[in-house]
Amino acid sequence: MTNTAPDLLVLGADVVTMDAGRRVVTDATIAVSHGRIAAIGPAAELRPRFPAAAELDARECIVVPGLLNAHQHTTTDPLVRSMIPDDISADQSIFDWAVPLHGAVSGDDDELSATITAVESLLLGVTTILEPGTVAHPLRVADGLATAGIRGRVGRWGWDVDGVPFSAPVDEVLARQEETVKALPAGNLVEGWVTLVGHDLASDELFAGAAELAERLDVGLTLHMSPGEGDVRAYAVRSGRRPIVHLERLGVLSPRLVLGHAVWLDDAELEAVLAADAAIASCPGAYLRLGQGYTRAGRHGEFVRRGGRLALGGDAHNAGDVPDVLRTAWLLTALERDRGRPEALRADEAFALATIDGFRAVGLGDVAGSIEVGKQADLVVLDTRDIAWVPRGDIARQLVWGAASSSVRDVVVAGRIVVRDRHILTVDLDVLRHEAAQRSAALLRRAGIEVPHRWPEITAHEYEGAP
Repeated sequence: MTNTAPDLLVLGADVVTMDAGRRVVTDATIAVSHGRIAAIGPAAELRPRFPAAAELDARECIVVPGLLNAHQHTTTDPLVRSMIPDDISADQSIFDWAVPLHGAVSGDDDELSATITAVESLLLGVTTILEPGTVAHPLRVADGLATAGIRGRVGRWGWDVDGVPFSAPVDEVLARQEETVKALPAGNLVEGWVTLVGHDLASDELFAGAAELAERLDVGLTLHMSPGEGDVRAYAVRSGRRPIVHLERLGVLSPRLVLGHAVWLDDAELEAVLAADAAIASCPGAYLRLGQGYTRAGRHGEFVRRGGRLALGGDAHNAGDVPDVLRTAWLLTALERDRGRPEALRADEAFALATIDGFRAVGLGDVAGSIEVGKQADLVVLDTRDIAWVPRGDIARQLVWGAASSSVRDVVVAGRIVVRDRHILTVDLDVLRHEAAQRSAALLRRAGIEVPHRWPEITAHEYEGAP
C-alpha cells in the first residue's frame, strides 16, 4: 500500500532515537518522506533536500518514537468506562457485566468504541494498538481504528466450549479467524492476526489449530492466560498440568505468540516461555485494579532480565482503565522496584518496553519503535515547556517517572500528523462525545444493566446545604 502522506520536516527537537546506541540527537530535524523516516540531521542540510515538505516546529521539544500498547481491548468497555464496580471479583466483572454487554453490543457500538480508544491513545502518544480480541465485529473495529489514524492489529475472538455465547465448532472458529486476517491484509495501517480468548475456553484442538493458522498466514497469535489463579486451578483439573506447560505440550508456544498477562507462572512455565521465545504483554494496571495478585506472583521483571520479550498493555477501560503506556511503564517499574528484587527495572529499560523492545516483542521491530532511517515515521512531540519538564533532568528517567504523557503535543503516524497542538485532527470530538453518550445509555438498556453510583446525585433545587 503506497503511503500518500506529504513529506514532512520535524524541526529543531531533541530526538530520542531508541536506536542500538540509545542516542539522543539534540537540535535535530527529522525528514519524513512517503511515510518513512528519510533522514535525521541539521535543518540547514535537510531543508534543501526536501524543499516541498511541510514543517512542524519542534523547538523546545523532545521527540520520541510512537508508543506501543500491546494489549488493549477496544470494544464495549469504552462505552461503559468506570461503570463496573471496583469492589467485585474478576469473575463478577466478566459474567455479570462483560458477557451481557458483549451480547448486546452492535457493530456501530464496536466501531465507535474503537474510535474512542484510538483517539484517547493517540492523545497519549500511542501510535500502535494490538487489539487482543473483539467478539462479533472485528472489521468494524478495524474501521474505527483506521478512522482515528492509529496503527492496529485486530483479530476475532474464538472459543469452542459449551454454554458460552458466540461459541462454535473448531473449524468454524478457525474459518472466522482466517476470514478476518484475509480481510485486513498486510500493508495496511490496520492488519489482521489470529486471536483466541484463551484461558480455559478453548479445546486442545482449537489451541493447536490457531497456532498452525498463524504460522500458515504468517501473522501473530495472541491469547489470554493466567492473569490470576483461576487458570492454574482450571488446568489442574483439565490436564493435571500448569496452563503454560499444557500449551507447550500442544506446540502453541512460539515466537509468534503474544501471551496476554502470564502473571501466575511457576519455574517450569517461565522456562517454557523463555525457551520458545514467546512474548508476554504485561498490563500491571489491570492486575492491581482487579486484585489479581501481581505483587504475589508476577515475574515480569525477572522475565525481562533473563532475555524474555515483554511489551506493555492497558487491557480494558474497566481494568487498566486508561490506555496510557507511559503510566503503565511507571507502574511496572514501581512494582518491580518495590519488591526489592535484583532484577528490578530501570526507567530507561521500561521506556524501551514501551517502544523498541515492545515492538520487537510483538514482531513489529522492523516497522516502528525507534526513530531510524527507513522505519515508518511514528513520532511523538513532547512539549518541554509543560510543567512536567521543569526543570529538565535525565530524559529517560523523566519520561517514565515524570508523567510525561501530559506533555504530548503532536503525534505523527506513518508520516501523517494526527494530533496537532493537543487536538485530534482525524475525528470531530464533539460529535464523538454526543454519540458515545447516546450509545452508552442504549447499550446499558439492552443489556439490562443499571450502573450503581457511590455518591447520591441531586438537583440544585433539591440541595439545601446540609447533608
